[in-house]
Amino acid sequence: MSRVGKKPIPIPANTKIVYKDRSLVVEGKNGKLSRTIHPDVDLKIDKGVVNVQLTLETKNSRALQGLTRSLVANMLTGVSQGFERVLEINGIGYRAELKGKILVFQLGFSSPKEFQLPAGINAAVEKNTTVKLSGIDKEELGRTAAAIRRLRPPEPYKGKGIKYAEERIQKKAGKTGTK
Repeated sequence: MSRVGKKPIPIPANTKIVYKDRSLVVEGKNGKLSRTIHPDVDLKIDKGVVNVQLTLETKNSRALQGLTRSLVANMLTGVSQGFERVLEINGIGYRAELKGKILVFQLGFSSPKEFQLPAGINAAVEKNTTVKLSGIDKEELGRTAAAIRRLRPPEPYKGKGIKYAEERIQKKAGKTGTK
């Protein structure tokens, strides 16, 4: 059995959870999330705790047990606390600004790059070089942060580009002039 999948998930206070016909709906102070649960696993909700149980004893279903447990735990955390991802922009003249639900990036190209934020994801720009993304869906937040990073990934010589705040860029040595 999956070690992660066996751990019970505590339900936070002021969070409502409904599981019916393989559909899980979680509602909290930050919003509402829903997900369909795979037929190889089942959820058991009692006394403020959610347990993920196997319906079949196969290798695939044991893997799905751990995955489902992580997804449900992220849903509960998202609707009660939310998630945040911070991106940093490095480079001379590189900056970002927020216009409604559109992020506009100056990244050294001839024209600015515009990025439309998906529904449920909020952004804040601090000091023109730090973008804070927040939302209740961890999966969508990560996908959005990765899409923004792909606009100008950090290069290994000077570190110019968009990177995650906790990311460390391993820099390469440049060319040396030999005669």
